[in-house]
Amino acid sequence: MNIKWDADKYTADFSFVHQYGNSLTELIDADKGCRVLDLGCGNGALTKVLHDKGFDVIGIDASRELLDIAGKNYPDIEFIQADAVNFSLGEPVDAVFSNAVFHWIDKYKQRDMLKCVHKALKENGQFVFEFGGYGNNALIHEALSKIFSEHGYCYKMPFYFPTIGEYSALLENSGFRVKYAVLFDRPTELKGENGLKDWINMFVKTPFSVVENAEEREFIKNAACDSLKNTLYKDGKWYADYVRIRMKAVRTAD
Repeated sequence: MNIKWDADKYTADFSFVHQYGNSLTELIDADKGCRVLDLGCGNGALTKVLHDKGFDVIGIDASRELLDIAGKNYPDIEFIQADAVNFSLGEPVDAVFSNAVFHWIDKYKQRDMLKCVHKALKENGQFVFEFGGYGNNALIHEALSKIFSEHGYCYKMPFYFPTIGEYSALLENSGFRVKYAVLFDRPTELKGENGLKDWINMFVKTPFSVVENAEEREFIKNAACDSLKNTLYKDGKWYADYVRIRMKAVRTAD
């Protein structure tokens, strides 16, 4: 899925995305100096974490806006603009790492992405990743879908949130052996009094393309936030009902 990012606001107000990914980097079991690809590196915050762990790291992302911030903040790291479903490297790497990316990729394109990852890895290379899993933000999407319907629109889910079983099968059919997999709830605090609406504005863009009237778009967003206040607004803070899938696999021989 290609969207135009508000890169400055993403970096300033949604830093939890990369902060929660810090622990994911610990699943990479490789020596210092090993070559690591950060796939969907965004603004480069986790690429820098990998760099500081001693890895020879390269970042790839499709967003020019986010890569501009990454290059400015971390000039010693190599960043390349490329699509996760259609990229290639000159030399294979020891590990591919990815955080909060794969749910943006349509289900029918997942095999293309995994084919690229398989080709990018050395034999027995590690593939470590986390993204939205089954049930992720279900309360938010259900609320939006209900209000869309009330206004005569169809809410098209813009994300892919698989189960562990579904994604394990995709990996195994793409030349990987699954070594670790977990699906877990991770309620996530959102910044500010308008945290949920800001979250919707940042991450739920494409469904609103069918709502041409700007005032109606705002009404739908406000109505969704109002309907979720009893469940996702606690002690003066908004939370998003995140569910994550975290996995580690290794590339098998061709």
